Amino acid sequence: MHTMAENTPGDMSEAQFLTIAEVASRMRVSKMTVYRLVHGGDLPAVRVGRSFRVREDDVNEYLRKSFYNAG
Repeated sequence: MHTMAENTPGDMSEAQFLTIAEVASRMRVSKMTVYRLVHGGDLPAVRVGRSFRVREDDVNEYLRKSFYNAG
């Protein structure tokens, strides 16, 4: 099992990659917010040409770690 903290790609044959727009849609934030997360190192991404792709697992892990418990 690979976690975002390890930052090692491992076997990518089963990885599902999302575009910045798809990540923004799933997180209900703007694309600029996703770009900030990627450039700030908070969300790992792969650069493909001039665009980025983010592993779906990394998005889920980021959201899990960012969950805020107000109680």
